[in-house]
Amino acid sequence: MARIISVYGELLLRAMGQTLLLALSGLFFACILGLIFGLMSVVKNRACNTVAAIFVDAIRGVPMIVLAYFIYFGVPYLFNTIVGIGGVTLTALQAGTICLALNCGAYMAEIIRAGIESVDKGQMEAARSLGMPYWRAMQRVVLPQAIRTMIPSIINQFIITIKDTSILSVIGFPELVNTAKNVVAITYMSFQTWAIVAVMYLIVITTLSRVAKEMERRLKRGR
Repeated sequence: MARIISVYGELLLRAMGQTLLLALSGLFFACILGLIFGLMSVVKNRACNTVAAIFVDAIRGVPMIVLAYFIYFGVPYLFNTIVGIGGVTLTALQAGTICLALNCGAYMAEIIRAGIESVDKGQMEAARSLGMPYWRAMQRVVLPQAIRTMIPSIINQFIITIKDTSILSVIGFPELVNTAKNVVAITYMSFQTWAIVAVMYLIVITTLSRVAKEMERRLKRGR
């Protein structure tokens, strides 16, 4: 194990950095998608509600590995062969970010919907009675209160997203699992390599879990 750390430790640390970069970029776009579809699911408009429900159900109903293959191989094929736009390719980072954004975005939409619905309806009614338009009231009154309840769930979703990056090793993205596979192929030290990878994940995820619990405790204390 000492040999793995001394020779490949820097490589594994860079791979963990790539993993965190991919998770953060995926979460960033997932928050945007989640906000859009989360708001669409709570407005009093059946068409918006239906579109949001279809997005959430469709994405959550497809295994992430299938989604990754579809985006990485299927989307370029669709544009190059069927649509007729040649030269369309996606890097592993681009495909991985899109995959994580879609997958995480579906869950973020539900987190945001639940957060908004947790705010007392009287808050919106009071804001509207003061003459605020619906979206202004949502922006200035409802969402700031909803975010307080959403933050721990968002951090937990980030933790799940970090774990999900391991699936993207199937499309060749140099995240931690894919890099560990290459180290095992070179050294034949399977047990030692995967033990190091497990500890690296454990340190990052445990730290984030403690941050989530601490933030949740502070939010409850501030009520």
